[in-house]
Amino acid sequence: MARMEHTRILAIIQAGGAGGRMDVLTLERAKPALPFAGTYQLLDFPLSNLVNSGIDDVWLSVAYQASALEEQVRNGRPWDLDRTRGGLRLLVPQEGTGSLDEEGFAKGNADELFRLRDQIRAADPALVLVMSADHVYRLDYRDVVSTHREKGAEVTVVTTDLEGVYAEDPADHAVVEVNRLGRVTSFAYKPDEPTGSTVATEVFLYEPDVLVEVLEELHREQAQGTDDEDNEAGESGLGDFGDLLLPRFVDRGKAYAHRLEGYWRDLGQPHHYLTAHLELLDGDTGLFRRDWPVRTQQPQREPARVLAGAVVKDSLLSAGCVVAGVVTRSVLGPGVVVEAGAEVAESVLFADTVVRSGASVTRAIVDASSELLEGARVGDPSVALDDPDAVPIVGRESSVSSVLGAGARLAPGTTT
Repeated sequence: MARMEHTRILAIIQAGGAGGRMDVLTLERAKPALPFAGTYQLLDFPLSNLVNSGIDDVWLSVAYQASALEEQVRNGRPWDLDRTRGGLRLLVPQEGTGSLDEEGFAKGNADELFRLRDQIRAADPALVLVMSADHVYRLDYRDVVSTHREKGAEVTVVTTDLEGVYAEDPADHAVVEVNRLGRVTSFAYKPDEPTGSTVATEVFLYEPDVLVEVLEELHREQAQGTDDEDNEAGESGLGDFGDLLLPRFVDRGKAYAHRLEGYWRDLGQPHHYLTAHLELLDGDTGLFRRDWPVRTQQPQREPARVLAGAVVKDSLLSAGCVVAGVVTRSVLGPGVVVEAGAEVAESVLFADTVVRSGASVTRAIVDASSELLEGARVGDPSVALDDPDAVPIVGRESSVSSVLGAGARLAPGTTT
């Protein structure tokens, strides 16, 4: 862990849009509110990393299902961020506060930073740390600051290597090339033919004055290059960080990389979400350490119970679970019930789901408060974990008594 004098760092967590690739799981919730490891949520990981790194001035930018996240973060209380100065600030889309290209929903994470530029300028931080809210990893951001200062960087890009990571395709990310001095020489956003396996983790540390300068410069260029009738109201033209923003920083010659050596996963697709839980059960992710706690709003439930005759193997049981059936390599959220004669294998079940006697769940994701009745067969052992469309998903508060194979999707509240 790097030691350094106190520096005022403004952290901006970008909670993103509708999270469409997670399908029915994000129809009624923001993707960062998805549970992980039973009792945590995805958003808990960047927030905990920030607090553990001593960074306590945090803006959480929410563009979809803001109420779900607002309830989850509880004004920052679980992370000791409920304070008068600094602390957690929730940002939601505004109208009637500025020009057309500053109002409404952002059209990409770089566009969002452009809309926040005046607030960033007014806050006057020494550094701006920007990150996504739907990745799980452990990182001391002070180490990133040390790299940034040592290199004299305008932006420091946190990278990781996906070589050998099951079912991960670098083409789904920003592929980065780095020279022997650590300078980023190439930044290809979701390329058709990746030149390597090193990717950006969507954690960036910026010099704030340069960030604002580049955002405004790019906006002027986009405005000059587009006819007025082609400009959509509220569109700055900046899009996502990989479209224009990071390539411009690379061209300026002061973009450097900081390598994250440990576990990092993007859980934005169902097969990655399920696979990450199976990796967690293998016990080698390094995400949970006593000296680096992951903080959350813990559910107030009674202890889990395993009844006589139950079989539980290599699984995680959250508070309030009652298991009388067979559970193998699975993660059960708070209050899940698995009756005698029911089977759950290599699956993730969200809070308060009930699996009745005679039902089975295999390689599937079942959202909260669903009921799988006798005769229900969800998934099977042949479901391909490297196929983004293969994992069956049952939407919240659904009732299932039928057979759902690979790729099945049930909308919330479905009865079948």
